[in-house]
Amino acid sequence: MKQLSFSQRNKKFKYAPLYLLMIPGLAYLLINNYLPMLGIFIAFKNINFTKGIFGSEWIGFQNFKYLFQTSDAYIITRNTILYNAVFIVLGTIFAIAFAILLNEIKKKVWSRFYQSVIVLPHLISFVVVGYLAYAGLSLETGFMNKTVLPILGLDPVSWYTESKYWPFILTVIHLWKSIGFNCIIFLASIISIDTEYYEAATLDGASKWAQIRSITLPLITPVIVMLTLLGIGRIFYSDFGLFYQVPMNAGVISDTTNVIDTYVYKGLMVSGDMGMASAAGVYQSIVGFILVLGANLVVRKVSKENALF
Repeated sequence: MKQLSFSQRNKKFKYAPLYLLMIPGLAYLLINNYLPMLGIFIAFKNINFTKGIFGSEWIGFQNFKYLFQTSDAYIITRNTILYNAVFIVLGTIFAIAFAILLNEIKKKVWSRFYQSVIVLPHLISFVVVGYLAYAGLSLETGFMNKTVLPILGLDPVSWYTESKYWPFILTVIHLWKSIGFNCIIFLASIISIDTEYYEAATLDGASKWAQIRSITLPLITPVIVMLTLLGIGRIFYSDFGLFYQVPMNAGVISDTTNVIDTYVYKGLMVSGDMGMASAAGVYQSIVGFILVLGANLVVRKVSKENALF
């Protein structure tokens, strides 16, 4: 039997600590992301709780057919895609702008202070955010109706019964809560840029805007593309807390606040239709997967080195 030398044995176990460190992450992915996939078959069954999940009747694509015959499929698809598209575009633009502004603050104390202030909303629970929004928008006691609108000479608005305002309200709240986290990622990329580029550009007489356009943005493009692709990959997934807690689950405005995640939740908790809720979840996953592949293919055609795979 061939004996391994000391160097070969040492090489064999060189990465053993790293493999051990991978175990918690792999266990999390397996339990949280892969095991739930086994529940896909529920979308193809007519769930009868007296017979159990495995004993219920197979009905093929009937749940999907019923889902797409109603107006719900169009509304939740439209809302999910449009909201996320706006969030990706505006969120990226504002996060880059804030990162560039923070990078211009030379005093570390103030820079850290502003970073903390910007990131703080990301740490607040949407339950708290929902009540903060209610404190501002309540018809009887809200800050907008009692202070802002009277100053402007406008009548009070019943925000929780007027659906036309909610695309703007949800967008503002999402940007307020998420910009700080993305801003820190872009700021880390900007800080890593060699300062000699900026020094050379300054000697050539380039303005600050010219430096941003010709140095900063091109060098952080891989990070922008990566975050955008990740955002597109989740374009069919909505922040449940944003769309459920902030509007206080008000049914009157559901045509502008109902998205796939809230639809699935209501399907399970309100109507108890597990089959159709699962069908909506499968639809969400498949389309999201196709969008990731499509977006990566487009990026690969334009710039191969910026593609994820």
